[in-house]
Amino acid sequence: MTNKDLHDRRFYHAKQEVEFAKKQAPSTPQTQDPAYKLAFQDNEFLLREELRPVRFQLELLKTEMLLDEANIGSTLVMYGSARIPEPDKADALIAEATDEVSLKTAQSLKDKAKYYAEARKLARIASECGLEENGRRDFVVCSGGGPSIMEAANRGAADAGKESIGLNIVLPHEQAPNAYVTPSLSFQFHYFALRKMHFLLRARAVCAFPGGFGTFDETFELLTLVQTGKMEPLPILLFGKDFWTRVVNFEALAEEGTISHKDLELFQFVETAEEAWDIIQRFYGLDCN
Repeated sequence: MTNKDLHDRRFYHAKQEVEFAKKQAPSTPQTQDPAYKLAFQDNEFLLREELRPVRFQLELLKTEMLLDEANIGSTLVMYGSARIPEPDKADALIAEATDEVSLKTAQSLKDKAKYYAEARKLARIASECGLEENGRRDFVVCSGGGPSIMEAANRGAADAGKESIGLNIVLPHEQAPNAYVTPSLSFQFHYFALRKMHFLLRARAVCAFPGGFGTFDETFELLTLVQTGKMEPLPILLFGKDFWTRVVNFEALAEEGTISHKDLELFQFVETAEEAWDIIQRFYGLDCN
């Protein structure tokens, strides 16, 4: 029977074509050769060097489409160390120390366990507000999906019974999403560049807790984007002034003339979840207490 509806499809969906191919192809030397595979089902083909631009597009599109379908309007992004313990487990690091160097490191990490608690609290506060506009959820917590500070962020959202996002990355060593990331919002990336793009596409505030190279990379790229005008200003909150001013001499950068003194206003130091959330609310003119 001829389909005369003006708006119905005239071609089969790709998923249907795959089923046709499975049922209809006889087993012959031609059909068994990799060349005969549908291009979008041929993993060996998709993993070729020449297909890198396509893989870039896929990593951009998959996360974008699923976040859009989940009605995620904006995010509260939380960066931070993968090594800082939660307070209840901090003493275990001390017990595992085997020499003076490891003991000093363990003590330093234990001292930072308070930031796990603050990250968890901030994520809970933001999630409990449940801000929505036009059916889109705002300030949905987004972390790197890993342990420590990232876990605390997702855990705080779970404490409030709300969903949260985890943007994980494939690494040579074992790397799995923490147990508090919402499964349907747990993403895995091959490319750091695409992961960092998704951190910021929906970001309306970014909180950077003490961390290492990864945290620095993400934080300074954000500062550069805002400094150069590639991204609109937003609250950039650095938790732990003592840590940040010890490991980065921001004032010296301005004194050396490599940044302007005005650039020091791109971010603010904070110590507590309440202080951070108050700054975010004042920036956007919100009242959610």
